[in-house]
Amino acid sequence: MKHTSLNRRSILAAAGLSLPGLALLSRAARAQEAQPEAGPFRFKAGNGEEVDAERGFFEVPEDRRIPGSRRIRLGYVRFVSTARNPGPPIIYLAGGPGGSGPRTAMGPRFPIFMALRAVGDVIALDQRGVGLSSTIPDRPTTTPLPAMTHAGMTAWYREEMQKAWIDWTRAGIAMSGYNTEQNADDIEDLRRHLGVDKVNLWGISYGTHLALSVLKRHPNSIGRVALASLEGQDQTIKRPAHIDMFLDRVDQLMGADPAVRAAIPDMPALMRRVHERYEANPVTVALAAENGTVDMQMGGFGIQYMASAMVANPPSLSMLPKIYQALDAGKTDVLAPLFPPPHRFFNLGGMSEAMDMASGISPERLALVTREAKTAVLGDAFNMPMPHLLGAIPGVDLGEDFRAPIRIETPALLVAGSLDGRTPLEEQAEVIAQFRNKTQVLVENAGHNVFEAHPEVQTLLVSFFGEEAVNDTRLHLPAPDFAVA
Repeated sequence: MKHTSLNRRSILAAAGLSLPGLALLSRAARAQEAQPEAGPFRFKAGNGEEVDAERGFFEVPEDRRIPGSRRIRLGYVRFVSTARNPGPPIIYLAGGPGGSGPRTAMGPRFPIFMALRAVGDVIALDQRGVGLSSTIPDRPTTTPLPAMTHAGMTAWYREEMQKAWIDWTRAGIAMSGYNTEQNADDIEDLRRHLGVDKVNLWGISYGTHLALSVLKRHPNSIGRVALASLEGQDQTIKRPAHIDMFLDRVDQLMGADPAVRAAIPDMPALMRRVHERYEANPVTVALAAENGTVDMQMGGFGIQYMASAMVANPPSLSMLPKIYQALDAGKTDVLAPLFPPPHRFFNLGGMSEAMDMASGISPERLALVTREAKTAVLGDAFNMPMPHLLGAIPGVDLGEDFRAPIRIETPALLVAGSLDGRTPLEEQAEVIAQFRNKTQVLVENAGHNVFEAHPEVQTLLVSFFGEEAVNDTRLHLPAPDFAVA
């Protein structure tokens, strides 16, 4: 899950804090990438480095539950192993849902992709509906832009999703096939396509949610898994109380700096005050648009949503105190640079929304989330657009068997950052309990993007996939410098 949804990514990009592999492509650029040829090519990373790679494709049914379902082409980039006797291929499972494996390999994780070649081929997969595997056509949004309030954004997402689902279905797209079980079966088909008995999985965030489904459905096909920023089977929607616990830890960390503590005695209290102020009196913010600017009405919910994107990693998290100080002083001009043009912000890709709606939430957890959201600092804005989309498309939920935990015997390396504000440690603990043969790595002061946060993580990944002994490890990074006015 979430999720760093496309919209959340665009907030971070607007703030100059783009995430690895999550660059926003124009429609023209996506179309240009949609039909490349299979075979060898020179892969160019974002830092300018180039390496020989192979582009490959395989076909799968769009929805295996529908007899005669159309077949769709899924693509990947293979970095061939440098080992004399390589082990099982390592398949990278991107987060999101909606993240791209090949585009992630272009970013800060490029050195890890290269290092892992020492133990096996490394496969940067584009999951169904993404990048090389684009199968859902772009469509213009037709619902007018909403106010950035709870009611406005909820209504927009539900109406636009219903319209889009009809349009895509009429275009022959089996939208019901865009769920994590079908995604997991794609991994099994990829294994067969590669002609190997087993594959290893390397994933993060939603990629771990996907890996859990693979382990449930195809356990004998998986050798080892290295997973970070864990998202459990019933954790597509995060518990607001766990986000509050994370914010309390951040506040304690801020208290270690006397100057920051003097400026902000209580960060959660400051956030609540700002949210209440702007919820009672929404403001109009001029956001950059394709042609000039567009005025957006923003209430406390919009600010909560902005903050929900920025708590994921220390660089953006450290900006929040100064932003909230400005908002508390009525300086709303700080908001505009944090939001992208609305045409990029309010859009639906199809894949990520369908995946999240299908993963859903158990009735018990939904009741808990609903109750906690009423008093939580970030309310239910943190999970937008879920559970707000629940029920918008009937019949897509995968059900309680999909969300049920399992006992996992597969050797696992589980990596977490103590300042991960997207999948907090309290959420991850519930997932970790399912693993019986695990090694844990905690990186103090790392965030959601923990793989590249500390150089030693790369070393541990190579050792683990090389089937060397790896012990529980605690790594350390400096605490973030919180910006205050």
